[in-house]
Amino acid sequence: MNSYPSASAVIFLDFDGQTVSNTSWNYAGPIFCGASGLTSAQITTVFDRVAEDYRPFNVNITTDSTKYFAAPTTKRMRVIITVTSDWYGSAGGVAFVNSFSWGDNTPCFVFSALLNYNEKNVGEAVSHEAGHTLGLYHQSSYDANCVKLSDYNSGVGSGEIGWAPIMGVGYYRNFTLWNNGPNSNGCNVLQSDLSVITSGTNGFTYRTDDYSANFNQASNQTFTNNQFTVSGVVEQNTDADMFKFNLPQQQRFVLNATPYNIGSGNTGSDLDMQVTLYNSSQTQLNVYNPGTLLSSVIDTVLNAGTYYFKVEGKGNMYAPNYASLGSYTLQGNIGVNTLPLRRLELQGSLVADKHRLNWIIDADEQVIDQVLEVSTDGRTFRDLTEPVTTDRGYQYTPTFSSAMQYRLKVTFDNGKTFYSNIVTLRNINNDLYPKLVSNMVSNTLVVTSPANFNYSIYDLNGRMALKGELSKGMNNIPGSVLKNGMYIIKFNDNNSQWTEKFVRQ
Repeated sequence: MNSYPSASAVIFLDFDGQTVSNTSWNYAGPIFCGASGLTSAQITTVFDRVAEDYRPFNVNITTDSTKYFAAPTTKRMRVIITVTSDWYGSAGGVAFVNSFSWGDNTPCFVFSALLNYNEKNVGEAVSHEAGHTLGLYHQSSYDANCVKLSDYNSGVGSGEIGWAPIMGVGYYRNFTLWNNGPNSNGCNVLQSDLSVITSGTNGFTYRTDDYSANFNQASNQTFTNNQFTVSGVVEQNTDADMFKFNLPQQQRFVLNATPYNIGSGNTGSDLDMQVTLYNSSQTQLNVYNPGTLLSSVIDTVLNAGTYYFKVEGKGNMYAPNYASLGSYTLQGNIGVNTLPLRRLELQGSLVADKHRLNWIIDADEQVIDQVLEVSTDGRTFRDLTEPVTTDRGYQYTPTFSSAMQYRLKVTFDNGKTFYSNIVTLRNINNDLYPKLVSNMVSNTLVVTSPANFNYSIYDLNGRMALKGELSKGMNNIPGSVLKNGMYIIKFNDNNSQWTEKFVRQ
């Protein structure tokens, strides 16, 4: 398996055992490494994870030893994934920092048995140890007083967007990325992983950009059987890929933008996708980026004309924008029939603890069925209510405290069914948990709390900046010690935890 065969730099994943001699490891003679003990399916999964971690770079991740031996000696690394660890001790793996360019075949090691043969953990360890050979130290965690909390930054969050640095410990998060944060040498020693990897020392940089970011050079996508499919890579955090398409008539357009993954929930992805839609005048129509998902979906009705859309990697409430990089697939689809209506628009608002939905249907055909649908993950919609055909509004108290998305499905008497735009509303229930009065903060954070809670504030590198306790009522937290930028504040009562973002101005 090869991730980028044309690259001269190589990282060789060696799963079938190796005798290591005449290297810096051999202070007590040869090291006889047994095979990894992984199945073929597990080996493929490990390879896929590591290949995606290194996708932005001009380096070939390979399981082919001939690729390793053909590479320049100062631009290659053998990662031995082995059950044999007794010669070293108890660790997930080990490597010499900067050994990638030594030119003496010194390998690094990942100990599969000590990682319980878990392909997620083995893949994280392989990328981590290879990172050491490229010059990287650990991404570490420090408190507000610069006291080291852990040599390994374990990240923040849960679910699909739960984030951790590759050079920290990524075993417990899905979204593991390269990072720019304090390393193990001190809280003020910031390590830009991307800059170190692509430095002149290692002999490779980023892949060549595959798509232009300019409107006049946008990649034109044509529909075949009402569909197009295209793949690409976001190579750098300044990269944007621009595409265009043409609609001959008013139609429903659906675009599924999916980062590379190895399973449901975008497992193993390194890219949080944002898609921006523009009209023929290059005026922005909408931005699509579900907050708790790494993939994005456009589902809208467009008039005849030329349209553009831009694909980028973005951060989220847990992960910084720094290294949201990797490969993706786009699938665009259009409906073959024109709309039997002139306007189908859904509107939403918060009224105390209720969600109020109103809609407009302007059509010649008669409405025979309308269903208001709801989603809590931005992907899967379910029926919420089926109003009578003459209703144009609905109001209720939701049971979820998270953001909720709504759309209206309308069926007309000619048998055609269409969807409205999507409206997002967040349920604000002040009886459950503390809330920031404002997400834009100058010198003081103002928090309303229904009871006594603990709070802790982290920057986007996972470093704790402040912590304390809240009392019932209005609380003022001094923000003057925080530098300008985005932060995460966590509230907890020893049973549950809530998280919000704010910006220190």
